[in-house]
Amino acid sequence: MTTSTTGESSTAAPLLDLQSLVVAVRRRRRLWCALALLGLLAGAALAVLRPPPPSATAKVLVAHAADQPNDPGTLIRTDAALLQTTGIAGAALKALGSAEKPEDFMKEYAGAGLTNNLLEITVTGKSDAEAQARAKALAEAFVADHVQRIQEAADAESKALLDQRDRMRQELDQVNQQIGTGTQPNGAKGPANLESLYASRAELTARITDFGQRAAEAKVGAPRLVAGTQIVDAPHAVRQSLPKTAATDAGIGAVLGLFLGIAVAAVGAVVADRPVLRREIAAHLGASVIAELARVPRRSRGRWQLRRTRAARERVTATLARTVRGCAEPVSLLELGCAHSTGALALDLAGALTEQDGPVVVVDGLPGPQLARRTAKPGEPTVVRGEQAGAVPQPQERRVGVGSVAPGTAWTDLRYLGTRTVLVVRAGAGSAAWLHTVARQLAEQRVPVLGVVLIDPDPRDRTDGTRWDGPPAAPPDRDERPARLIWLGRRRTERLPAWTARVPDIDQEAR
Repeated sequence: MTTSTTGESSTAAPLLDLQSLVVAVRRRRRLWCALALLGLLAGAALAVLRPPPPSATAKVLVAHAADQPNDPGTLIRTDAALLQTTGIAGAALKALGSAEKPEDFMKEYAGAGLTNNLLEITVTGKSDAEAQARAKALAEAFVADHVQRIQEAADAESKALLDQRDRMRQELDQVNQQIGTGTQPNGAKGPANLESLYASRAELTARITDFGQRAAEAKVGAPRLVAGTQIVDAPHAVRQSLPKTAATDAGIGAVLGLFLGIAVAAVGAVVADRPVLRREIAAHLGASVIAELARVPRRSRGRWQLRRTRAARERVTATLARTVRGCAEPVSLLELGCAHSTGALALDLAGALTEQDGPVVVVDGLPGPQLARRTAKPGEPTVVRGEQAGAVPQPQERRVGVGSVAPGTAWTDLRYLGTRTVLVVRAGAGSAAWLHTVARQLAEQRVPVLGVVLIDPDPRDRTDGTRWDGPPAAPPDRDERPARLIWLGRRRTERLPAWTARVPDIDQEAR
């Protein structure tokens, strides 16, 4: 098993690897696509099974005494809020002759300001006719309430102005009385005091006239506001399209389902901590990724349907054949999360070795008799179960073991399948803790790992799955002896070369 002792990066691993998270979420696209489809179907079904109730709408033009061109919509929002009051709701129900509670009726209508002076009222009902009647009664109740408030405000303003005018008249009477007393022959008022009284009388007369005019204007402005508040769009039923409603609800459901699915996939990927990138799997297993292969579908029975997949399978088989042929000891293929693909790969490897080296026996140690129960055709390798491996008549034949390192594995039996192994791991099949367990158990059983064959890798994974034996060695100085090389954690015992004396190339340099 190839391990890296001095080549590891000194920087700590990030708490959350975004690249791994994105890849893990993308690999679980079936989950969030299924939830998005479920949300789409649920939205469409909801629109069909529970269609929106009949509704009617009306538009009311509202005039305000404090209308300004730069009004941000505060007044019309106030009118919309006043529409949601028990007073207006009760007046509308009274006009309809309904015994429904105003609180319940307020839940069945809404008001929205379209502009600074245009209010839209939407009311629902059991039928289109009922919705129209409710909208008309509600609009009329709102207009009546608004007109009443305008008139009450105008009357209050006019009354305040007239009261102020009356107080001014009383003061004027007092001033006139003082002037009359001062103009008598025996009056005590001097010329200066009389002049001041005359000035006060003139000022009071002007103010009385002003208050009278303002009171008249207040009375005149109210009818203009009353006439400006009216129903400009008669109540009419809102035509609702079932296909459009179903499409809208389905789209909303699909978006919500997609968001929920991505969130669940992301949380599940973080909690499960299942490595999917080449560099992570190689780091946790302590071995390099030597080949990649798409997952073998169970229905294909070991045959690749696509030309590209078949070519990739042949390349992987050739790579494993060269690796196994270079080992004098028996080699095994140990799977993690891809028993079917590993079995098919073992048969292909045995067939390639049979063509070059003679008969090959495949020792099936996989859970279940997937390979042992198959009927061998002429020229195909022989498959025996693990307990029958000792009864093979020709022990000199090359053996290729197939086993599993999934949870529940009997670790002591792995060495009987092969003293060296190639791990066949499906991306995302095991957690980081379990990959560490596999590497540790194989090291304890003294079964070196020749490499890792990655099954079902992410097509967009561009990480490096190579494990180095150490950092690149720097050129040694003349005065320093080269450091001893570390190979698989063991020191080499061969003698280190000594530096020789430099020999001049030409006679002139020698001189």
